[in-house]
Amino acid sequence: MRRIITATVQNRSGVLNRITGMLYRRQFNIESISVGASETEGISKMTFVVEIEDHQKLEQLTKQLNKQIDVLKVSDITEKAIVARELALIKVGGSGQLRAEIQGMITPFRASVIDVSRDSLTIQVTGRPDKVEALISLLKPYGIKELTKTGVTAFLRGQQPTQVTELNSFTI
Repeated sequence: MRRIITATVQNRSGVLNRITGMLYRRQFNIESISVGASETEGISKMTFVVEIEDHQKLEQLTKQLNKQIDVLKVSDITEKAIVARELALIKVGGSGQLRAEIQGMITPFRASVIDVSRDSLTIQVTGRPDKVEALISLLKPYGIKELTKTGVTAFLRGQQPTQVTELNSFTI
């Protein structure tokens, strides 16, 4: 089962390396990870997308993350009302008539052309992961020359209480 896990961490050197190393040692495969500054100085937020076989492995993952010294809070937000976004840059081949066709195709996705060369164009799309994947699928017949995605970043909608699995001795 695919899970979206968020972690609030101290913004210190080596935190990402320690956490990903722990996940590697315990054989959790990270589908995507995004990390960035939060609203609080010195605190970062991580969003992991991981494939986990069962609830026992999920519990193991959250406990192991909470044991990390720089981790302040861990939440599995998969089944909650969340805001989740991903960014993709897609370079496709095309010139002349194909460019107009591609432009018409990407408009409903609110995607935009951010770079044009003689034989290709680069498209930027942001949105829910399924929306990003749908556009990528539509562009495949045009010949995707290069593709990169940021991975999912997410948090809870509105004022939902976060169910914290465990807190270290730090508080925010």
